[in-house]
Amino acid sequence: MKYLLCFCGDKTTWVVRRFVLFALCLVSGCATNPVSKTDVAGIANRAADWQLAHMQSFDYVRTFRDHTENPRGWVQGAFFVGLSRWADQSENARYLAALVEKGEMNQWQLGEKDWHADDQVIGFSYAAVAARTGNLELIELTKKVFKDIMANRATHSLEYAPDPTGQGEATCQRRWCWCDALFMAPPVWAAIGKQTGDSAYLDYVDEEYQATIDYLFDTDEQLFYRDGRFFERRSKNGKKIFWSRGNGWVFAGLPLLIEQIPANDPRKQKYENLFKTMAASLIKLQQPNGFWPSSLLDKDEFNVPETSGTGFMTFGLAWGINNGLLPRVEYLPAVTAGWNGLARAVDKQGKLGWVQQVGASPEKILPEDTQLYGVGALLLAASEVSRLQ
Repeated sequence: MKYLLCFCGDKTTWVVRRFVLFALCLVSGCATNPVSKTDVAGIANRAADWQLAHMQSFDYVRTFRDHTENPRGWVQGAFFVGLSRWADQSENARYLAALVEKGEMNQWQLGEKDWHADDQVIGFSYAAVAARTGNLELIELTKKVFKDIMANRATHSLEYAPDPTGQGEATCQRRWCWCDALFMAPPVWAAIGKQTGDSAYLDYVDEEYQATIDYLFDTDEQLFYRDGRFFERRSKNGKKIFWSRGNGWVFAGLPLLIEQIPANDPRKQKYENLFKTMAASLIKLQQPNGFWPSSLLDKDEFNVPETSGTGFMTFGLAWGINNGLLPRVEYLPAVTAGWNGLARAVDKQGKLGWVQQVGASPEKILPEDTQLYGVGALLLAASEVSRLQ
């Protein structure tokens, strides 16, 4: 039996998903009254301000501090994706200035391993600034990298195997062989294609994205494995392992990609259909507290809140409602529950807690755990929740 979480004031009501009880929820205002836009803005601004004030030292990060310190890497890049969306929605000049400052500090370059999707995500904020200012020179270096990748295209297997050189990367990572990559790279490629008018970028995205779908998408659960190592792995309770943040990366990346695809391009519907398919699966897995569990099919393995995956899911669902892809009556309660959960995880100073640290699978999470990509996910969610009517 399916359930939906419906918020009525300060009380949480479980509503059996039947038409009659849906009507009761609608009458009471549960499903149709979004959270206060003022409250959303206050929480988002507080979180953004806290993070921007803590970019010099990352002693508050429990693991993989070296990843966090990389100014052109994926950890910071994912934060600036969220900040770019929130800057556009809030029209806050300070956040727009922070995006420009970041690009200038990085000299508008992608990460050191610019062939790797993780080192491409920072380009999303560059493209956002270029689109806002009309200064396409800001994406010239990104264009050069992408043209080189297309000219020397990798065709190897997506099998996730250890790097024989010992540098720590899987041999397949010149392609999108792990689901996180579908957030890190495709929206950037599509944005460059849109701004230049060159369809070659979107052609590349579509071919490589489809290869990843064919390899990592589980047609039974309609979720993505993180990478090929997880096909046969099971949780401690014998469940397939589908990582919340991993699927969150994909689900949040889809809106960022879909928005860049021309309306008359027949490929747009393919990604919209994938988005709707994932939404239908994800809504069933939300917990009563509004969060998605770190291990989506085994909520008991790590039975605590997790905010990065939840932020990405909440963003995606809210975007789907705002863009007419998801029925409001069915999905708004999940968005409300997700946002309220995120809001509870932001302390008075603006620090977001309960963020699973850098990893590749479900892991233990502590209340004080934070990370930049978690704040990025919250800002993405805020950018769409604040638009709900």
